[in-house]
Amino acid sequence: MSFRALAFWTATALALAGPARAQAPDPQLLPLVRTALAAAERGDYDAAQFAGLAGHPLAGWIEYATLRRNIDTLPPPQAQAFLQKHPADAVGQAFREIWLAATARRQDWPAFRAAWVPSIRSTMLRCTELDARQATGHAGAQWTSDAQALWRTGEALPDVCDNPFAVLAARGGLPPPLRWQRIDLALAAGNAGVVRSAARGLPLAEQAQADDYAAFLDRPDDRALAWPKTERSRLAASAGLAKLARNNPDLAEAQLPKIADALGFSEADRGRVLYPGALWTVASYGEASARRLAAVPESAYDDRLREWRAREAMSRSDWPAALAAIRKMPDAQRSDSRWTYFQARLTELTGDKAGARALYRDAAKKPEFHGFLAADRIDAPYALCPWIPDDSDAARAQVARDPALVRALDLYAIERPGWAQREWDDALGHFDDTQRRLAVEVAQQAGWFDRAVTSLGKTPDEQRLYTLRFPLHHDATIRSAAAANQLDPAWVAAEIRAESVFNPNARSAANAMGLMQVLPTTGMATARRLGIAWAGAQSLYDPDTNIVLGSAYLRELLDKYGGLPYVAIAGYNAGPTPLARWQAQHAGMDADFWIETISYKETRDYVARVLAFSTIYDWRLNGNALPLDARMQGRTQAQRKPFACPLATPPLPAPPPAERKPEKARQKAST
Repeated sequence: MSFRALAFWTATALALAGPARAQAPDPQLLPLVRTALAAAERGDYDAAQFAGLAGHPLAGWIEYATLRRNIDTLPPPQAQAFLQKHPADAVGQAFREIWLAATARRQDWPAFRAAWVPSIRSTMLRCTELDARQATGHAGAQWTSDAQALWRTGEALPDVCDNPFAVLAARGGLPPPLRWQRIDLALAAGNAGVVRSAARGLPLAEQAQADDYAAFLDRPDDRALAWPKTERSRLAASAGLAKLARNNPDLAEAQLPKIADALGFSEADRGRVLYPGALWTVASYGEASARRLAAVPESAYDDRLREWRAREAMSRSDWPAALAAIRKMPDAQRSDSRWTYFQARLTELTGDKAGARALYRDAAKKPEFHGFLAADRIDAPYALCPWIPDDSDAARAQVARDPALVRALDLYAIERPGWAQREWDDALGHFDDTQRRLAVEVAQQAGWFDRAVTSLGKTPDEQRLYTLRFPLHHDATIRSAAAANQLDPAWVAAEIRAESVFNPNARSAANAMGLMQVLPTTGMATARRLGIAWAGAQSLYDPDTNIVLGSAYLRELLDKYGGLPYVAIAGYNAGPTPLARWQAQHAGMDADFWIETISYKETRDYVARVLAFSTIYDWRLNGNALPLDARMQGRTQAQRKPFACPLATPPLPAPPPAERKPEKARQKAST
């Protein structure tokens, strides 16, 4: 976010706020706030030195940083005073969490209970709260009920839960039926350690049986043949074989018949085992894919496996089988534009052109990747129904003055994204739909672009807010870098939207950095090839540098993969090794089928997303678009396509003009 953008919104609020203008924050103080927070975290904060910040919206966070540094020695009255000052604010909630953890470490149970609120959902803190109540003599019937509620899970619990559960057991609060209830949940989840833990305290014979179930989960073998023919034994055996099937489907398949016969497996038990083996095999397009898919009972199929059944048939170019797989999908799944499109495509390939055209028309109503592909198939305009609300300046200014939103934007400006997210959530918690939409607009004007992705979409109309959901920033640099590399600027903008949502400080777990998520090694190598001085990895947080290097790398991939953008996009996301495997597996396949048969869901969806985003950004930049089938193949001279809204008769409004002035962004990464 830039201080210029924040100043713009502050000035807007001041102009419209009337008597409230004296309360507006001064964006020029934000550098001083940043300095104050750093001093507080170092332990040398001097309130007198920062007296001018006493009434600043972020004063509470400065105090939070000061208290947090000394949290383990903080006097309880001082902590309680802060909580009373901020009973419902985001900063108070953040402090309450660390204070509760600190009082637990001290075993200062009165202080813990004084700070406790029932809305806390952390399992670790809830178990600690049971300790606090028990230690202060408040472990009555409600305590027992609350402890039993935490017990009822098949997942492993934090170590801090051991003590209250031991107390619960000593009081007779964990009878065998309750222990078996947790064991059953753990068996279904495949958690052998939880089974063993929950079994302690059972009668010896029952504990031995539970331990045997746990051993089978870890290593399935013939021990199950001697188990009693009960529903629990069948659950344990099928869960153990299912766990094995995820890693070694051949061995699980070999062991299944004798165990199933010995225990009397139901169709559901068999499905529990056969499902993961089929999924594991088909996700790699193994030779046994079709056979294993066919062996899974239809009752065990879910949406995920139904999709893979269709993809597996596509991968073999078995169009009738792929069409049959789609027709077996439930209506809700089949009506998704992806599967409506492929049902049309396969219907056409199997000879029913009229039926295919009707399906293409249905799919083409949706402004998505497969909807755009369907429109190309029937030479229809692309469907787009943008919504540009007519909100008043007064309503916008009122939202911009919301204290939590002001704090969120200030925190984002000084690179405190975690704290900013807390304040944002606090603001949206008391906004209605209109205010939430306006908050996204305010945030976008301040440079916080991903709010349109994370906070819109709760109502159907919000999907139509294309100017918010598809921001354009650094437009001049995008155009110049695209031109220098003979790329479509809409593609470059789409990559930025998919990779970082225009956050110049984005950083991935793999250390990809900046707008186009460029790895430092890639950035350095690309800079050297271009003859650009390399100023180190931090330079990737500069928007102009990142766009120049990211665009050049896209060009390199495009040249490497035969000028086919859809292949280059897959390589940009997944890297060369899996891409080489997909090229070898499905050589010569049409682009739409090739994309759909990519084995990584992330990459499969990423390619479709970037291509769809490119089409929408083409509309934002030019008012029309290159046909998607031409875009996928790298053809740039095709006749461009118009957009039309199938839901209304008025002509589609022209998109608002794109922002053309690049803006320098912060240089320091936010991790």
